[in-house]
Amino acid sequence: MDEVPGSVGTSASFALRLGQTLFSSASLLFMSVGVDFYGYTAFCYLVTIMGLVIPWSFTLALVDGYSVLVKCPLRQPGIMAIIVVGDWVLSILTLAAACSTSSVVDLLLHSNEPCPSKFCSRYQISATMAFFSWFLSLASSLFNLWLLPSL
Repeated sequence: MDEVPGSVGTSASFALRLGQTLFSSASLLFMSVGVDFYGYTAFCYLVTIMGLVIPWSFTLALVDGYSVLVKCPLRQPGIMAIIVVGDWVLSILTLAAACSTSSVVDLLLHSNEPCPSKFCSRYQISATMAFFSWFLSLASSLFNLWLLPSL
């Protein structure tokens, strides 16, 4: 069986998972440190989803790192199916959170009572980091979905 770059157990997947963890952590950090994010439902949703994505991505990064070190990629159909479904669900939720956050930030920027620039810039950076996390999550879920039928 050919090895799909970016699928679970490869060094590319390890890099994708670390990127997801870093961008999700940055998004959570920019949204929640010193800012009243709980005043908007979209921001609370982003914080909740990033709180789910971080442990998922970090755990799979550990699995990928172990698989790369022992040179034994994970190829069990049941586990791969769980990973693919988890990736797809979290990818869709991350996209929804990033889109809702960016739309609320845009609304705040163009409202009659603009938010302080310090807060709006943090919200924008958080939404951008969430989009980066989603992009990496989408890539890893597509690679794993591509591998699943060959098992």
